[in-house]
Amino acid sequence: MAKQYKGSLTLEWFNKQKAIISLSENDIKSSSDTPSPRINWINKEEALFYDLSSENGVGNTPYWVDRDDIRVKESRPLSFQQAYRSSLVDKAGSIPGTSQVFKVEEITVEEKANDIDNMLIKGDNLLALNSLKKIFSDKADTDKVKCIYIDPPYNTGKAFEHYEDNLEASTWLTMIRDRVSSLRELLRSDGVLFIQLDEKFIFHLKLLLDDVFGKHNFVNFFTIKTSDPSGFKTVNPSPYDGAEYILMYAKSKSEYKYETIHVSSDHDFGYNQYIKNIDSYYTKWEVIGVNQFIAEREGHENTRAAKKALGEVVFNSLVSEFAIKNARSVFQGTAIGNDAGSDIIELRNKSKSKANEFVKLARDNGAIEYAYNGRQVYFYSNKVKNIDGKITPTKQLTNIWLDIPYNGISAEGGVNFSESKKPERLIKRLLQIANVMPGDIVMDSFSGSGTTISVAHKMGAKWIGIEIGDHCDTLIIPRLTAILDGSDQSGISQESEWKGGGSFKYYHLGQSIISVDSETGKGEFNWLLGKKFIQESLLLSYDFIIQDDINLFPSQLFQDEKDKPTLGKISNNNKSIYGVAFLADPKDSNLTINNEEVKTIYSTLRKQDDFKALVIYTNKGIDIAQDTIPEDLDIIKVPHAVFAELER
Repeated sequence: MAKQYKGSLTLEWFNKQKAIISLSENDIKSSSDTPSPRINWINKEEALFYDLSSENGVGNTPYWVDRDDIRVKESRPLSFQQAYRSSLVDKAGSIPGTSQVFKVEEITVEEKANDIDNMLIKGDNLLALNSLKKIFSDKADTDKVKCIYIDPPYNTGKAFEHYEDNLEASTWLTMIRDRVSSLRELLRSDGVLFIQLDEKFIFHLKLLLDDVFGKHNFVNFFTIKTSDPSGFKTVNPSPYDGAEYILMYAKSKSEYKYETIHVSSDHDFGYNQYIKNIDSYYTKWEVIGVNQFIAEREGHENTRAAKKALGEVVFNSLVSEFAIKNARSVFQGTAIGNDAGSDIIELRNKSKSKANEFVKLARDNGAIEYAYNGRQVYFYSNKVKNIDGKITPTKQLTNIWLDIPYNGISAEGGVNFSESKKPERLIKRLLQIANVMPGDIVMDSFSGSGTTISVAHKMGAKWIGIEIGDHCDTLIIPRLTAILDGSDQSGISQESEWKGGGSFKYYHLGQSIISVDSETGKGEFNWLLGKKFIQESLLLSYDFIIQDDINLFPSQLFQDEKDKPTLGKISNNNKSIYGVAFLADPKDSNLTINNEEVKTIYSTLRKQDDFKALVIYTNKGIDIAQDTIPEDLDIIKVPHAVFAELER
């Protein structure tokens, strides 16, 4: 850890140093005021680079580095390991075509897996996200990620050795900031991000996400009951912590569309009226109280006698069961206020004049409203729905969830991940809130035991999972292959009617584009990756978006693809800074970039309407007079500049 730290953990807001002494904004406003609450922390303007243990995913030695440091910005290759594909085959001993099961095939040649979309990546998620940004940079918006869920380490003590509180928080905030910034770039315009935490850093995170996504793109804050006090856990210095929290942000809140979700609820005894002859014409309907009907059906004179004989619990159960089965005939009357629409008020007044009779309002859209004794009629059938194959009373989903049990999930997926395993039903609900449809992409860059991508697979979505440690091999792949062959019937499998099928590819994060000789300390590009890949990764590391539609040497009829420079640009306010990576590898004979080549590149890009400036990155010798270089052209020698930055 660097020994020099800048700043401190603080919260800034508008007029922090002032009291409210005037109602006039101009009287209290200052040009130096912070426009909205923002969180600051130690070394906020820096990034965090650290060595990781691939065995357990724990950071060893963190370093504060510049946010443009190539060690945290580079796009590494993804190294294909193998793929898994499930297909139906005849069950052993059965007549062909009569009984089939899913069998998982392992594919070791990447070309045979080109049609597979789902991806599991083993490696540091920050660098893996850089690689994914490169893959997604030229994709259409609709082909990007629809929903991201992450369950990061809840504090840095789980990822690093413990630091003093302010420094620990700053380390954690830096780690999360850099990752969610990349995740946001991968989202499509209607995409959303969910992050789950406990109480320790959830409010720090809210302010951080306001910075990254914009406060106006905050969507919701969910509270999830995760446990009940029991045994020794009840010994606490304050009320028991039995909840966790999920923050939801949209890439663009105006683009995100929410479809109303209903969840199971207890029977609503307010629906207490029953129409005995619902199939008759509405003016002939006969009404009796539900409780009275059940009492008479069970051979009792009234509700009190029935409850006394049967017991209140049994009686209420009979009422609930009857109401659900006869939901189209059970209703409640709701008062109609004077602020209702004129047609509903007219319906109310008409109903009041006809005691114990139904009156009807037929709307132009085909909907029918009823009133009874001056009250609007709401049928229980509007509240009773099919939830996961069960007919049940429902209510609209709120942001407080008590109905997703954490107890008993240890067997889900057939993997043991006791400390931070999440229920599959929780992830399913989040994907429903995100309006994920089959074929949409779901991502989890802290995959853990693979719950998110498992649920996405069962729901027919495409997915990308990233995990640093050996959990990929010991937990996630066995869990996914059990999903592919249909043997995993835990979690949401049965309610989703999951039988098996699908495929995925498994990658390791590849080598860095830079290498350092362990004996001499000399740095050089890792030419084993190929010049084209290094050129692209170099530009992407400096936030350029790769461009393939401009020929930098239009007058050359014959151009060798392997010798072509790579072009990228950074756009802002309709103006662009262009970047060109023009490298020579150890096998190249042309080791100099001459004046004519620079002039051609410059003049070609200068003709672009959005041109603002040009930066050329090269390791070649430069045969051009310094005083002839225009002010809007910069030539940077690499890897010297790269390694000078590392040494800094």
